Amino acid sequence: MAHEGVRGAASHEGVRAGVSPQGVRAGVSPQGVRGGVPAQGVRGGVSAGFGAELEDGAGSPSPSPLPPAHPPTSTTASASTPASTPVSTPASTSDFAHASGSTSGGGSYLAEAGSAPAPSSTPGAGGRAGKAFVPALGADSVTGAAGAADTGVRPSVAVSPDAMLIRRTLDEIEPVADKVTSYFYALLFVHHPGLRALFPAAMDVQRDRLFKALLTSVENVDDTDYLTEYLSHLGRGHRKYGTLPEHYPAVGECLLSALARYASGTWNPETEAAWVRAYTTISQIMIDAAAEDEAVAPAWWQAEVVSHELRTPDIAVVTVRPDQPYPFLAGQYASVETPWWPRIWRHYSFAAAPRSDGLLSFHVKAVPAGWVSNAMVHRARPGDVVRLGPPSGSMTVDHTTDNGLLCLGGGTGIAPIKALVEDVAERGHRRPMEVFYGARSGHDLYDLDTMLRLEQSHPWLSVRPVVATGGRPDGPANSLSGQLPDAVRQYGPWREYDAYLSGPPGMIRNGVDALVGVGIPSDRIRHDSVDELVAAGD
Repeated sequence: MAHEGVRGAASHEGVRAGVSPQGVRAGVSPQGVRGGVPAQGVRGGVSAGFGAELEDGAGSPSPSPLPPAHPPTSTTASASTPASTPVSTPASTSDFAHASGSTSGGGSYLAEAGSAPAPSSTPGAGGRAGKAFVPALGADSVTGAAGAADTGVRPSVAVSPDAMLIRRTLDEIEPVADKVTSYFYALLFVHHPGLRALFPAAMDVQRDRLFKALLTSVENVDDTDYLTEYLSHLGRGHRKYGTLPEHYPAVGECLLSALARYASGTWNPETEAAWVRAYTTISQIMIDAAAEDEAVAPAWWQAEVVSHELRTPDIAVVTVRPDQPYPFLAGQYASVETPWWPRIWRHYSFAAAPRSDGLLSFHVKAVPAGWVSNAMVHRARPGDVVRLGPPSGSMTVDHTTDNGLLCLGGGTGIAPIKALVEDVAERGHRRPMEVFYGARSGHDLYDLDTMLRLEQSHPWLSVRPVVATGGRPDGPANSLSGQLPDAVRQYGPWREYDAYLSGPPGMIRNGVDALVGVGIPSDRIRHDSVDELVAAGD
């Protein structure tokens, strides 16, 4: 089918059927792309002023082989309130990939860190374990900025011919990933300058997140059920960034152009057609999900700060009042944007179960170079207005079982644990709940008094503070010294418990190992995604 036919296709099926390898290849020839971006322009292509090194029109991709944005293929509205039963998610996450991923405040309009579970890095699960195309990591994560719960490994999925072609491309470009990423952004911002305004001003650390997440998603295109769940969540979340259906072809054409240039050894008509089919599937899932969500939920909520309590010099409890009802579950998190750093969003867990007055509380720790976290801790005051994205995450209590709950909260990771305690208490079902609350020093146990008051009110709850640097002189008699995982090993047995972990990545990893070692099955261990925690440390 001719290129015009592809762009004019009215249905998803028509688009998929209409992309012939010959027609696709004609759209993004390596030669046409290669000629437009000088080396220095590529290297500088993600800075605000990189356009001076690229003349408008130079190296423009040929007419896109990708279809234009289609209307949603389904208009059935789906409720925005998450189900109360936890959903199993894989062991690693990807951000498709918005600003929430970097301590420098960079980001992209096409997703947020960890807003949904990402393709698994487990061998045999459809992804390439240990390969480079996993989102770039790096940030302090003791923020309580939770990610989706992690409950196990997905079953293996048969590898299709398209997936095999895609993975060959990924293998070829992996050694030059930085160059491919820079070239991708150079094309995107020069040939679609209107999209630049959807990104934060600074993109230094963040710059590769969108591109790598695109590749990670495409690589898992065979796992239809999982990919639909993952991308639907992203599509709903991206509404708050102003993402529109017509943005997807622009991203896709620049992605194919970058691949065509740097994967010359494996790039051929069949490979290009495979990438077009995969990207078309990905974009349509996200477009459909956004359209369904639009019928039942706003893109964002305005929320006024009504209380700001500085618990330590760098930790604040911030309470806000949303401008309309905000449905969420204990254990989930929200993305937050401050008025001082537009288009930069960071995730923070809810520090309380849903309240009758509709107020929401977050525990925020200011981290070095953290734009949002420092603004929330040191600048926000009552009367200021922030924006909230929709609730996310599935680290929620399974109320269909009588199992006990073993909870490990490190630093501000105690916030979602406190919410889980309140959730269990409100249900009125007496289930044993053991909470280990860890910090580097007694001074950092900023919410211990609150947790001890809960313990006094509920006989089924036990709270044990754990201090890494030695006992707390003025603490309770049951204070423990050492690391949280080591403290958990001293008690038990835990075989009849479901485990919940929230805190720094190192604590999560060590905690999972310890819990498996004491007999808790891995499918009953739920925690904030480790990749998300690292990425959302601001």
